[in-house]
Amino acid sequence: MVEFKCSWCGKCCACYGDFIKIERQLTSRDYYCRYGIKNEMFLAHVEGDYIGEYPPVPKEGLPQKGCPFMRKNLSGNGFACAIYNTRPQVCKEFRCYRMLIFDGDGHECGRIMGRNQLKTADKTLERIWDEEIAPIPYRDGTRWVKMVIDALAVYGYRGDPVE
Repeated sequence: MVEFKCSWCGKCCACYGDFIKIERQLTSRDYYCRYGIKNEMFLAHVEGDYIGEYPPVPKEGLPQKGCPFMRKNLSGNGFACAIYNTRPQVCKEFRCYRMLIFDGDGHECGRIMGRNQLKTADKTLERIWDEEIAPIPYRDGTRWVKMVIDALAVYGYRGDPVE
């Protein structure tokens, strides 16, 4: 298994973030929030560099797109979480890809996103995916992963699940 590495794209915050609502501001850094899908409350603490950009309390009745704690990454490209150390469990467990695919030379050439969507520029891998792997029924995640790894290996590719 390979370790998940975030690319700071912000897609997770844009998707799951719609379900994170600020219920009450406690201090200039602390908020009671609700994760709407599970209706769970959590305490969010805005970290140091983001304190001047604390999230505004959303106006009642107006929709808010994405997580109110998603900010431009202060130390580089992309986006960052202003409450990273106190983010809810769903955010801690989120992986935007579930498997990396490597060619025979060991170079990353594809990623499996979501349940079974391939992202690649490798036309051979794309053909193998469409003809051999996409038709594999997804009933048991562990069994499916093994079948995908085995199918890739026949063509000299290596699939490595993300932990």
